[in-house]
Amino acid sequence: MQVDFSADFRMLCGDEVLSTAKTLPLVNPANLSIVGHAPCANQADLDHVISAAQAAFPQWAKTSIDKRRAMIVALADRVLDHVAPLMHLLTAEQGKPLKDAEREVRGVAAWLKGAASLDLPVTVNEDSEVRYSETRHVPLGVVAAIAPWNYPLLLASFKLGPALLAGNCVVLKPSPFTPLSSLKVAELAADIFPPGVLNVVSGEEDLGPWLTAHAGIDKISFTGSTPVGKAIMGTAANRLTRLTLELGGNDPAFVMPDVDVSTIAEKLFGAALTNAGQICLASKRIYIHADVYDDVRDGLADYARSVQIGDGAHPNTQMGPINNKRQYDRVRALINDATTQGYRVIECGQVPDQGYFLPIILIDNPPENSRIVQEEQFGPIVPLIRMTDMENAVARANASDYGLGASIWGRDEDRAWALAARLDAGTVCVNEARHLSPLTSFAGFKQSGFGVENGLNGLLEYTVPKTMMRPGRLGR
Repeated sequence: MQVDFSADFRMLCGDEVLSTAKTLPLVNPANLSIVGHAPCANQADLDHVISAAQAAFPQWAKTSIDKRRAMIVALADRVLDHVAPLMHLLTAEQGKPLKDAEREVRGVAAWLKGAASLDLPVTVNEDSEVRYSETRHVPLGVVAAIAPWNYPLLLASFKLGPALLAGNCVVLKPSPFTPLSSLKVAELAADIFPPGVLNVVSGEEDLGPWLTAHAGIDKISFTGSTPVGKAIMGTAANRLTRLTLELGGNDPAFVMPDVDVSTIAEKLFGAALTNAGQICLASKRIYIHADVYDDVRDGLADYARSVQIGDGAHPNTQMGPINNKRQYDRVRALINDATTQGYRVIECGQVPDQGYFLPIILIDNPPENSRIVQEEQFGPIVPLIRMTDMENAVARANASDYGLGASIWGRDEDRAWALAARLDAGTVCVNEARHLSPLTSFAGFKQSGFGVENGLNGLLEYTVPKTMMRPGRLGR
């Protein structure tokens, strides 16, 4: 299929690829140039898209799961056929280095195929002379899938694969900061699925509230900030619309006294600062035992100074910019607060003069009640906290309003495993970080959201249980 990745960005609606009267200019965060113009849907456009999805749902729900599975795999293969143009477009609109963009694009295919490998279970509850009873899982209808700007393609695929496999039609709304690559994936999908099964709509910030409040939406799956998740939850309450919310995190990492100091710096850097720290599961506060604190801090600072910061399109770049001006200003405010409060700020790396770039910032042992420890920074800044009492550190970590992820680093993995069981977090890793799989449940505690993505539990989020029964042999 021929798709022009350089221009002419349009929305997928039913069997049409649509332009809109108004468009949204997209800024490359590395050089502030205009990457392209995305369609800017109004309420009438959205009504049209949702109507197309509603019209397609009855037949799609009746389509066999094997046929649905085959189409999802076909989309994954088509994405793999277009890795190069997709990764370059993703880097231009999001800012991440090309190698990271390539991993994201390939991850989309892996997640789609992973979801397609699952099956909807049928549970036989009773099979006796009195009664036969079974529970199936049937699709809900039209799903609003709302993806964020940090991993716009990958996190959309968390939703698309299971929602489509379960028999739902989907309206995908990418972030207004990163819609272009999603619009091109939609073009790649246009002749794979029946018209109206997969739709992609882009627009400004008012599009999200219109979508989540729309009477034609049967399920909302949202990945983004906790405040926006709370607003969506309030809107959904009016119609009892089903929800999956994957929200913010303030993930602790624990560095044990027996850690291998010679190798930990690179691992911690990856855990905390990949994608310039713009990851919900990033290690956002690192508790380091006093026995190794100075060595780990200095090793991490030395490693950070070696990291090449710059335009993601340049092959040697290891860290790109903050994606957008709003987040750039927010992270700068956290850095300024740390400076104003008199905390020791360790600044690492040279940054370009143009673009939303920030140096890598380590905050040396700020107090527990500081903003940089208590808030989710979502940028290339991380506090390092000296600890001596593991019990106290666990209590401090668990006192957070968030509970998305955590990691523990040390040679004694049995001790680390026991600690992992006591942490209030949905995903806890020992001697690695942020490992997710399309076959493994991903969920958060507390204000990190509710519902599940990925794995069988994630698939079932896009269904409703339906129990059917009939008389057994004695009842006929």
